[in-house]
Amino acid sequence: MTDVESLLHPARLGPALATATADHRWATFDARLIAGGKSNLTFELTSAAGELILRRPPQGPLLPSAHDMAREARVQRALAQTSVPVASVVYAETAAQTLDTPFYAMEKVAGHAIRDTMPTGYATAPADRHKIADALIDTLADLHSIQPAAIGLDDYGRPEGFLARQVARWRKQSLASRSRDVPALDALATALAADLPASPPPGIVHGDFRLDNCLMDPAHPGRVAAVLDWELSTVGDPLTDLGLLLFYWPQHGEPNIPLVPTVTTQEGFPPRSHLLSRYAERTGRDVSAVPFYEAFARFKFAVIIQGVAARSAAGMMAGQDFGEVESDVIMLAEAGLDALGAA
Repeated sequence: MTDVESLLHPARLGPALATATADHRWATFDARLIAGGKSNLTFELTSAAGELILRRPPQGPLLPSAHDMAREARVQRALAQTSVPVASVVYAETAAQTLDTPFYAMEKVAGHAIRDTMPTGYATAPADRHKIADALIDTLADLHSIQPAAIGLDDYGRPEGFLARQVARWRKQSLASRSRDVPALDALATALAADLPASPPPGIVHGDFRLDNCLMDPAHPGRVAAVLDWELSTVGDPLTDLGLLLFYWPQHGEPNIPLVPTVTTQEGFPPRSHLLSRYAERTGRDVSAVPFYEAFARFKFAVIIQGVAARSAAGMMAGQDFGEVESDVIMLAEAGLDALGAA
């Protein structure tokens, strides 16, 4: 059961939204937790004035550098002036005031968030599903083509030594959130740190770019309506986004990975090789080191689901339960070692 009162403090949030929007109808609202959020909590707010989406961290102690609402709001506001589609930020608090934690509210964008099934009647033709894949990879290529300094994000990250810090950071996150040792995951972290490729020129990195973190235009399958969930964004090695997208793009006949959408196994969705070649063509980047980035994606996702399970067990995920994931973490670690040829 979601405790809206303690998570959203309606008596305080309503007046704050009314002031920010200059619309008194936001003084009172209804709230619904949107299922599927595995890290930050996402609510749909409804009032006589319309609808907004609110993002806030989970309750309880948080891991260092995680759940940074100020970064999410900042990057979306910066990208609003580019061709990368994002939701407009309506209100943001970077200090723990109204909700006793930083948060932000943004417009609700009409679109399909596609996970394990296709919306009824949507993109039923193979050609339309191919368009979805092309729109996704083209949006990622467009994001990576933006010069951070051109939109005020020159200080948004530290690209020098990015990959080494990423491996170290996610290993630290694993140690902070695990309930027991996972030797295979530690071995993967060691192997990744020992085999770092030379990074391409830095770009804006989404950090969790995948189909279900984008809203697809309901009328045009070949258009991304908005890219969501910018919690892990930074400036760094753009191929980390590509490796993660490929990881999140299972093909027909492959085993299911818990918490990873399976819709791309359906007829009409092109294979990962198509995404890879289209990205290379659109960006002109050398993608020969992609196996490393795919291995890193497995490491990162294994750590993420460790954290999800830990927060769920601690009652920090508004009643959402994601079950036991230890065997899945081991499977992902071993797959990452295989990708590196270090098994």
